[in-house]
Amino acid sequence: MPLTSDREQIPNEGAQGVLYLVSTPIGNLDDITLRALKILEQADFILAEDTRRTGSLLSHFQIKKRLISCHEHNETARLKEILEKIGAGARVALVTDAGTPTISDPGFILVREAIGRGLDVRPIPGVSAAITALSVSGFPTDSFLFLGFPSRKKGRREEQLRSLLTETRTVIFYESPQRILGFIDEMKGIAGDREAVLCREMTKIHEEFIRGTLSLISQALMERPVIKGECTLVVKGQDARPVVSEESWMAEIDQALMEPSEKPASLAKRISRAAGVPRNRVYEEILKRINQKSNEGFIDAG
Repeated sequence: MPLTSDREQIPNEGAQGVLYLVSTPIGNLDDITLRALKILEQADFILAEDTRRTGSLLSHFQIKKRLISCHEHNETARLKEILEKIGAGARVALVTDAGTPTISDPGFILVREAIGRGLDVRPIPGVSAAITALSVSGFPTDSFLFLGFPSRKKGRREEQLRSLLTETRTVIFYESPQRILGFIDEMKGIAGDREAVLCREMTKIHEEFIRGTLSLISQALMERPVIKGECTLVVKGQDARPVVSEESWMAEIDQALMEPSEKPASLAKRISRAAGVPRNRVYEEILKRINQKSNEGFIDAG
């Protein structure tokens, strides 16, 4: 597909307008594209997740434009007004604080409704933290799974992590600096001690990539008095292997406990290695079965 430097085609007065999804830098302001600057200059107004942050961006590039707040708490309330303006011919640019709109950021509802009304929605490509981190991870990039921010609900979050037990694709998460250490430790306990890279402050002065197992990354973070900067965690997929079903390794536990000849900890280690399941998960299941059999006789759980 040939590149073009032609002026962006702008609807004539009275024609249907356009909703532009404009990607903005995730740190280094030089990463903004020429086309993004052109659209921001030509837009009738700009929808911004944080008007102060977007105002600083526009000021840096000497762009003066009307800003309207549009974030997760007011996006729905402003839909009707915004869509009517686009329908009447307005050229509207949507930006978020950093990166590509709608990717773990506001804008999805507006885009969905605009498409539903048959309005013109156009992407202005640029930086995305997920793709930026993936490109330097050193892990396979031909197929990957982007899960955004982990659920705040413990049960849902654990369900997400258990789903990674047999996931062979590279997995990408976003997480805040306040929760990243706890999340890494939780992932290690449920999904195993996988190879990963923690990308912090990408494209900024203090850009950092911490590589190694989840255990090593956790240790590196624990040695710091404070963790700063938004984090993107890229985790290597499970090595391809014959899938051992949950029913299969649980049946192996039952068989082993019928004539217990090894300690639960040793049994958990052996089954964990053979089935590719985290040892903690297997050990919990062993203890559960021991408790169920307590009425039939005592099994040493030492």
